[in-house]
Amino acid sequence: MDLDLVSPATSNDPAVSVIRAKAQLRRALERPRREGLRIGLVPTMGYLHDGHLSLLRAARAECDLVVMSLFVNPTQFGPGEDLDRYPRDEERDLWLAAEAGVDFVYAPPVEEVYPEGFATTVAVGGPLTEVLDGDPSRRGPSHFRGVTTVVAKLLNSVGPDVAYFGQKDAQQAAVVRRMVRDLDFPVRIAVLPTVREPDGLAMSSRNAYLEPADRERAVALSRALAAVRDAALGGSPLAAALAAGEAELAAAGIEPEYLEARDAETFAAVAELGARPVLVAVAAPVGPARLIDNVLIDPANHGGEAATSSPGND
Repeated sequence: MDLDLVSPATSNDPAVSVIRAKAQLRRALERPRREGLRIGLVPTMGYLHDGHLSLLRAARAECDLVVMSLFVNPTQFGPGEDLDRYPRDEERDLWLAAEAGVDFVYAPPVEEVYPEGFATTVAVGGPLTEVLDGDPSRRGPSHFRGVTTVVAKLLNSVGPDVAYFGQKDAQQAAVVRRMVRDLDFPVRIAVLPTVREPDGLAMSSRNAYLEPADRERAVALSRALAAVRDAALGGSPLAAALAAGEAELAAAGIEPEYLEARDAETFAAVAELGARPVLVAVAAPVGPARLIDNVLIDPANHGGEAATSSPGND
């Protein structure tokens, strides 16, 4: 089998194998699957940071074989978004993947994923894809159609036992979970906590867009979420807690696209804390970057983010 190999600079671990075609990928996975090895998939668009690496490390610890996809998916970008300038550094990503112990990196060209005549999409309907980022006045439901279509194709091509996602993209993870449940994909979806910089900023590939002054202002997103969480758990009405978060953003000169409280599973609007976990999500332009973040408020545990996992067939 003709595979590109990339070895880490200082490691005795095997080199990562780079695969460009889905037929080649399936051939590479035939024997591990036949031998009953546990396969983990970490979907990425590259420009890896510590958040991605936490997913790779979890997959390495829990699975016998780890596949990382490396594909900037054009169908989840809308007109005027940052597809052309989205940060890319494949050579660096491959070295980081090798150092993390990834076995295969699936890095297909666009025409391999969307060949000429491609005409099928996978869509999750209802509130999950119609609010927050899915609101038609924002990124819109077409964004999530792009996400679910490419994730469905990756699940079909890799056939993993577990697929790993980050809590920072909480809405995306919820949409993928629903797709997996509704379409009976035999895979467990694991969602791991957001990885943050020391000052609280959620790690994101788009942080590379930030100039120093904007980087300093961007920390207000995590401060705003902490203000909402602390006020709500302290007994303030949820509306007052959200106002405290808005004040943090305003102090940094940031006008959010949204700062909303949603049921963490259904994404229905929430007016007050109850027995069910609540997701407080924010999106805002900061300089040239559109940043997102969220915090999970679980009144039962009087706390915030935690790793979660769900089977595909629940």
